[in-house]
Amino acid sequence: MLQDAGYSWSEIGTGLDRIMIVIVGALFALGLVSIYSAGIGVRTSTMTYVLRQLVWAGASAVLYVAVLRIGYRRFIRFGAWVYGAVVLLLIALDAMGAVSKGAVRWFQIGGLSFQPAELGKVALILVLSRFCSRYPPDNMKNLMSTLALSGVSVVMVLLQPDLGSALVYVAIIFAILTVAGAPGKYLGGMVMLALLTMPVFWKTLRDYQKLRLVVFLDPYIDPQGAGYNVIQSRIAVGSGGLWGKGFLQGTQGRLHFLPEPHTDFIFSVFSEEFGFVGGLVVVVLFGCLFWRILRGAFRTKDTRAKILCIGVVAWLWFQVMESIAMSMGLAPITGLPLPLFSYGGSSLIMVAFALALVQSVAISPVREKFLQVS
Repeated sequence: MLQDAGYSWSEIGTGLDRIMIVIVGALFALGLVSIYSAGIGVRTSTMTYVLRQLVWAGASAVLYVAVLRIGYRRFIRFGAWVYGAVVLLLIALDAMGAVSKGAVRWFQIGGLSFQPAELGKVALILVLSRFCSRYPPDNMKNLMSTLALSGVSVVMVLLQPDLGSALVYVAIIFAILTVAGAPGKYLGGMVMLALLTMPVFWKTLRDYQKLRLVVFLDPYIDPQGAGYNVIQSRIAVGSGGLWGKGFLQGTQGRLHFLPEPHTDFIFSVFSEEFGFVGGLVVVVLFGCLFWRILRGAFRTKDTRAKILCIGVVAWLWFQVMESIAMSMGLAPITGLPLPLFSYGGSSLIMVAFALALVQSVAISPVREKFLQVS
């Protein structure tokens, strides 16, 4: 029972991955710089989005410390309850959620909005960490049980519709199945089945989703409509050149050519002002963050913790890849935020939640050494 207890301050101080803290702080600071610049281009007070993001950062820091103190083991233990609550929230969202651009994705409470699909990413990782450690997907029965359990949330998110978040869920599930021991023939079969069902999946998409995929191949099919975002984002990234135009010197965002510059296309704003070198720095920082998370997964002996870390890496990697590629016209527009970078409370708080769980895994060897000595 001592092993499942929360961490003391001394254990946190000894086992904390400080390099990860520095990386996360650097990414958030660079994102804040871009949000400040993007704020000029959205016809609002320059500091409005920055101040709001700082408030969300404060809330995220409080949650981060609380999760560290509680420890990942307790969250995994109650992961099924969290997952069940998220599914209920997604069901309620259809009746009570706020509608934006044809999708129902947020609960609007006063001036605040909350996106259950973000919490669902953490909940999915927690529930699968425990389930797949108890019932490894190395046989068809356990594999189908895992897919049935996780598929509920995927379907509910697709019904919003939120294709971007659904793809993140799929990436998480596939990564967890891989690390939990699913045979290659099963994973390959899943990929083949997904490819074969693409025509059916295409028919289920909304018209605007189909148009996004079409303009990804050729944005000039509808340059003033669905292709406009892609074209302007490409111009922003490309015009940055090697070193960029300089802070606050970007024109695409400031002259209102770039849509949603503080959220969906935050990387375009940053790349225009800081160029290829600046964008490379961001990519390297994310790469270092992924490595620190994987380092914790490699070091732990707890299968649940290993699965948890891999799930978090899959989530963050997919969103970073999609958001950056989307900005350069190399991937369809899905509206996924760039973690730690884009403006938004739900995303920032849930990323902080996930990274605190990962830090908790990194601290766990300190607890194990203490138990061995005692």
